[in-house]
Amino acid sequence: MKIKITLSILLSLVLNISFGQTKEELEEQLKEKQAQADQYQAEADEIKAQIKALPGWRFGAFGTIGGSISQFNNWYAQGTPNNDAGNIGITFNAFANKIEDDYFWKNALNINLSWIKFDDRDDPSDDSDFRAATDVFNISSLYGYRLSETWAVSAFTEYRTTIIDNINDPGYLDIGTGMTWTPNSDLTVVIHPLNYNFVFSSGETEFESSLGAKIVGDYTKSFGKLNVKSNLSLFQSYEESNLSNWTWTNSLGYTIWKGIGVGFDFALRDNKQEAVNFALDDWDSTGSEPNFDNIDNDLQSFWTFGLSYKF
Repeated sequence: MKIKITLSILLSLVLNISFGQTKEELEEQLKEKQAQADQYQAEADEIKAQIKALPGWRFGAFGTIGGSISQFNNWYAQGTPNNDAGNIGITFNAFANKIEDDYFWKNALNINLSWIKFDDRDDPSDDSDFRAATDVFNISSLYGYRLSETWAVSAFTEYRTTIIDNINDPGYLDIGTGMTWTPNSDLTVVIHPLNYNFVFSSGETEFESSLGAKIVGDYTKSFGKLNVKSNLSLFQSYEESNLSNWTWTNSLGYTIWKGIGVGFDFALRDNKQEAVNFALDDWDSTGSEPNFDNIDNDLQSFWTFGLSYKF
């Protein structure tokens, strides 16, 4: 019996020692493998950078989808106990760039759409359909002939409008020429002192086309699983400051699994012509007619948060 107890104790000690040694060995192996993985990842990133620097076409796209749907029945704690509500938002960013030693051609597309609904089922006159909340369509094309590694003489075209409710009403078309600065493959700055801003609209509106300067800054980069895009588009009219406008859009997408992740988009805009035209649509003719001098040109903004997908 004593021999069995002694053997059991010895066996237990041996097992504990072997398991302890195995854990330490595994941890050491893990460190070695992690160091190798980090080295291979650094080498892979370097190869990707070399591929990115080669002449030819580059394509990319990522977007965000956010939304929710809800229904309340006899929920008396709120003012409308019986309602259906929902919101859906979609953002899509894509680019197609041709990069050569002596020239480049960069094309970009940005779409941001969202719909909302709030149907009070106790109100027969209530609108039960989804309505447009955000409506942004922007496409641009930049051609540049290199004078040096970072500077190029360039021509730029940009078109902006809405596509859900009013296509090309208003619509903005910028066509201009000047210089473009590309300090690296991720940042592009367009400086065009000669640009004409065509504004399209129907009916009696305050929209006017004018000659001015165009400045565009675009930054697109991937930091591992994080995708970042920021674009500032500014037009400064030479004819009247009220005809100037700018829009700043930003998109962030973090990939979690097989291209799927979370995304956040937000934008700011200043456009006094749009503010006056909106005020004229709501004007009931009893007060002063809205114009550039008496309207509040509030800063426009939107944001969307939801699932994202990297193509």
